[in-house]
Order: sequence, then C-alpha cells, then structure tokens
Amino acid sequence: MAILPIVEVPDARLRETAAPVAEVDDEVRGIVADMFDTMYDAHGIGLAAVQVGIMRRIVVIDLQDREVEEGAPREAARDPRSYINPEIVSVSDELSTYNEGCLSIPEQYAEVTRPARCRVTWLDTQGQRHEEEFDGLLSTCMQHEIDHLNGVLFIDHISRLKRGMLMKKLDKLRKLG
Repeated sequence: MAILPIVEVPDARLRETAAPVAEVDDEVRGIVADMFDTMYDAHGIGLAAVQVGIMRRIVVIDLQDREVEEGAPREAARDPRSYINPEIVSVSDELSTYNEGCLSIPEQYAEVTRPARCRVTWLDTQGQRHEEEFDGLLSTCMQHEIDHLNGVLFIDHISRLKRGMLMKKLDKLRKLG
C-alpha cells in the first residue's frame, strides 16, 4: 500500500468535521490499509483519516508494542483495528488522565483528562455494525481519534497557557529543523 503525508498543525483541515462513509467498499478498505501503513511508519498508535487529508470518518488504532523478538516479523506484535463511522454513544462519569501526543502535533505531549470508559458504535471493513465499551488506553485513544473526526485536537483539552507553551516548543523544533 502507501504511506500518506501526515497533516500537521496549523493546517485548517484538522479543524473540519469529517463526512460519514456512505458505503464500505474497496476504496474505503484501501484507505484503511494506507492509514495503517502510515501510522506504523510514523510509530503512532492511532490515526484518523483527516490526519492524512482524507475528510471521511475512518480511524485506525493499534496499541500493541512494536518491539518484537529479534528476527521475528514486526507484524507479529500488531493488533490492527479499524473503525468506520465511529460514534461515541456514552461515556463514564469516572475520569482518566493520560499523557497524550499526536502525529499532527509532532513530539509534543500533555496530560489530558477524559472519561475513563466510552461506548462506541462503528462499522468494520466488511460493513458490519459493532458496539463495544472501551476502557484504559483504548478508550483514551478512541476519544482522541474521534475528536479528530470532529475537528478537535488534544490541545483543545488543556489550558490556554499550556497550549501556548506547547505550540511555542513546536515552532522552535520546526525552526531547528
């Protein structure tokens, strides 16, 4: 498949709402495959289609450790999961804080507090509907990626002061080059 260029802040596409996928077909499955290739290449754990300039409601996630035994194929440690038209239907009152980063805001991290659990509906790559409750890192990652589909970045969940400091660090990093 293909490794796609990752859209980075301040690209306006990151603030747009992605359109629902009307039909799960070979084109959508190709997008999913390209998104996995892109995410693995960038050493990420999640990627929303908007982050590669595709304004459709598609998310890929793989939380597995990329480190495998020497000589074993890298794919051996993978657990790829794709979500088409994912929607959060409920969240827990209990909160969880995680040090989040984002491929669209390279090398910048901040503590973000979100609901500890979320219940999500989605379609798989065969067009079958699913509903499941997620917790832990998968819940955090799912909420982060669905935020992307709605034009929201993780930095929108932190204070204005912290966001400003983070963006200054990113600007400095880009200038160093």
